[in-house]
Amino acid sequence: MIYDIRHVTLYEYASLVTFSHCALRLLPHDEPGQIVLATSLTVDPVPREMDERPCFFGNRVTSLTIATAHHRLIVEARASVDVARPPPPDAATTEAWENVRDAAFASDSLSADSPAHFLHPSRFVPLYAPVTDYARQSFAPGRPVLEAATELMQRMRNDFAYDPKATVVTTPLSEAFQKRCGVCQDFAHIMIAGLRGLGLPAAYVSGYIRTIPPEGGQRLEGADAMHAWVALWCGEGVGFIGLDPTNALLVGNDHISLARGRDYADVSPVSGILLGAGDQEIDVRVDVVPRP
Repeated sequence: MIYDIRHVTLYEYASLVTFSHCALRLLPHDEPGQIVLATSLTVDPVPREMDERPCFFGNRVTSLTIATAHHRLIVEARASVDVARPPPPDAATTEAWENVRDAAFASDSLSADSPAHFLHPSRFVPLYAPVTDYARQSFAPGRPVLEAATELMQRMRNDFAYDPKATVVTTPLSEAFQKRCGVCQDFAHIMIAGLRGLGLPAAYVSGYIRTIPPEGGQRLEGADAMHAWVALWCGEGVGFIGLDPTNALLVGNDHISLARGRDYADVSPVSGILLGAGDQEIDVRVDVVPRP
């Protein structure tokens, strides 16, 4: 499936901004099952400097400096991506979760894909005992790792309510868990915390999900905005498998990956500094359109 993506971010500032330096993570990259056909990035005001580099995890990071005074900043990213992921393995045939845990801690690799990077607490994903206990209910001794994680994902879909007004980017994981509501970012962080609490490596993935549902299908939560899900390492033979706790789906051809890291802090779409005062308003619009 080929998707055409348009992602527009508009910042409006209460007072004049005289300088800004930003890091953008808005352009997808090739990965197994996903090929990037074309990308473009347009910024208004036009930056004085703009360059791209890969981060440690292989995500595309565009750094830019704007020295023109402005009340408004518009960033438009476009991409065409061909997604053809292989089907996931039969969950019941994956390794026992304890074996996966032990293999992860025994890994001596420090490559970007190593499970070692995704085992420990991170900025937005602290270890939190109530979440670990919640996850443990699905991980009976000897149970296949993907089978257990799929049940955890499905339980979260049943127990948590999608509510864009319940949380903000900085809402602590513990608060979202106690409320049992939030958005895809919250659900991904909670699931990652539960998995890491059991010693399983789990990464945070940002991206998109198809805006237009297949004929006769239901619209998926998180469409028309950036989406987030979990990538669980299921052992050397399987690698990372994507799980979307917001929609209780194994990640397939409805998902377009943008960036991967330990949590949202590693993949935030726009970050940086600016010289100015007063409040700002942000409006984000996303279109993900499959080609006929």
